[in-house]
Order: sequence, then C-alpha cells, then structure tokens
Amino acid sequence: MQDDILRLAYEVSRVTEEKVDRIDRVMKQTGMLAINARLEAARAGEAGRAFSVVAQELGALASAISGIGGELRSAIASNIASLRTAGSQMLIDFKGTRHTDLARSAVEIIDRNLYERSCDVRWWATDSSVTQVLEDPTRATVAHATERLATILRSYTVYLDLWIADRSGRVIATGRPDRYPDAIGQDVSHEDWFRAAMTTRTGDEFRVCDIATNPTLGDAQVATYSTAVRAGGHSRGTAIGALGIFFDWAPQAAAVLDGIGLSPAERATARLMLLDAGHRIIAASDGQGICTGHYPLQTDRRESGYYSHGGKLVAFALTPGYETYRGLGWLGCIESDLVEE
Repeated sequence: MQDDILRLAYEVSRVTEEKVDRIDRVMKQTGMLAINARLEAARAGEAGRAFSVVAQELGALASAISGIGGELRSAIASNIASLRTAGSQMLIDFKGTRHTDLARSAVEIIDRNLYERSCDVRWWATDSSVTQVLEDPTRATVAHATERLATILRSYTVYLDLWIADRSGRVIATGRPDRYPDAIGQDVSHEDWFRAAMTTRTGDEFRVCDIATNPTLGDAQVATYSTAVRAGGHSRGTAIGALGIFFDWAPQAAAVLDGIGLSPAERATARLMLLDAGHRIIAASDGQGICTGHYPLQTDRRESGYYSHGGKLVAFALTPGYETYRGLGWLGCIESDLVEE
C-alpha cells in the first residue's frame, strides 16, 4: 500500500511538471504571436491601433501565465525532493517495522519448538528402560533400552538419535545403532552436552548446546539437549549417567525460514537468518555461512529494531524465550534491499 501511495505521488509530480512545461511552451508561442501581431499593427498605422492594444494585452497575459508556470515549477521542484525523502523514509520505516515483527515471529517459533525439546529430554530421562540400563547394563537391558529409544524416534521424527551414556561418559545404548554404529562405545566424557548434563542438580534441569555439526551423525547440524539420568528415575536421585537427544536442526530451521510471510518478490531480494548469541549464522535462507560465518549485526544494545547499512535494510529481534525456556540469546534477522524510489 505504501509503495503504491509513493509511486502515485511521484507520478502526480511528474505529470504536473510535464503539463507546466507544455503550458510554458504554449505561452512562449503566444508571446511570439503577440509580438508579431504588434509589428503588423504598427505597419497598418492608424487602422491597426486597436489591434495593437489587443496584441499588447495578449503579450502581457502570456507573460503573466508564464510567470505563474515558473512559480508552480519552482514550488514543485522544491517539494519533490522533500516528498521523495519523506516517502522513502516512510517506506523504510514501514518495511523495517514489518521485517522486525517477522524476525521476532521466526525466533519465537523456534523457541517454542525447542521448549518442547527441553521437556522431551527431562521426560525420557525418567523412562524405566533408560534408568535400568545404567543401573544394570546387561545385554538384555541394552536391547530393551535400544528398542525403547527406537520407538521414541519413530514417533518423534525431529530427532536424529538419542544416546545414553554411563557415568564415565561411555555411550552404552542409542536409538539407531544400525544407522550410526560409531556411536556405541564412544567416549563423550569431554563433550559439552555430557559434561553439562552431569552438572544438573535435579531432574527438572536440562542443558542445551548451541548448534554444531556432529561427525558421528553424518556431520549433521544438531541442537543437543541433555540431562542427567538419576537412580530410580527420581528427581533428586544420584546421577548415574546422561541422556543426550540430537535435534535435527537444518530441516526444522529451514521450515521456519520458509514460513516467514514475505512475498516472492520480497524474498527474491532478502536474506533470512537465525543467529546465535554471538551472531554466528545458524540458519540462512541462502544456505551460506551456516555454523561457520558470523553476521555483522549492529544492535546498539537494542533487543529489536532495524537500520540501513551499505544499501541494505537490516531488521532483527532477540528471542523473548518461551514458558520456562529462557532461550539462548538467539535472534531472527532479515537483510533486504533498501526501498527503491
């Protein structure tokens, strides 16, 4: 709507200036005719005196109309620049506000999704098959835990795998041993997700790591959630191991970015991103720099907003968190071309 209004205003200005130019040309021609008429009246002598008066008045009228046209042109010229500046800023403000809202919506959707992941890991850590395999790791309990994890994975397709590690950090059961055979027996004692899980104090706590690629899972981009598994599944029981769940990040993030409400024309000149707290790119509509590049976002300590830089309009919004999930300081970000006049 704003684009249409501004384009209409520019068109009105263009047409007005064009018509003033035509009036000016007509008045110049009229002025020339008046001069010629006065010359012919002078040649006619006394008989042409009355005609001379009419020609003189016609010339004065043409001059007056030309003067009005010049004033109109001057007024238009002085206001067109202001109109363009004000109109362009209006469009930038409208677009910036809208894109900020869309960026916030994207990161809110992600956090609502990840909140559910925090619930999953705490719930599954109390499953009897998970606690039993850590309390008594026999072939039978490993097989039962593997079957149980596989059942969960068939229902929760957003996960690549689920791992159970004992207190020393050795993976003793997974949900997909056929797909990811290298996971079994792996030492994860030095991995962030395991170490963080073992620092939880109760079964109500969980830990989450920033997006990273996991070599064991085919170098997939994952969001890893973890918590300690406690004796008997009791909330305050002794930590006997850890459960790590690996959220299949790339397709879920892509679906969120694809769902942002931009028109095809807008999307063609925009880059949609999700950034972590350090402004590392963790999702991007163009697939560039994911988990390797950083975006030079200038927040000026604002939680949301927009600004122009280098011919681009950049809108951003910090996650507000969801329910008990406070989020990781991630941001939604949309970079697009500045509005053309």
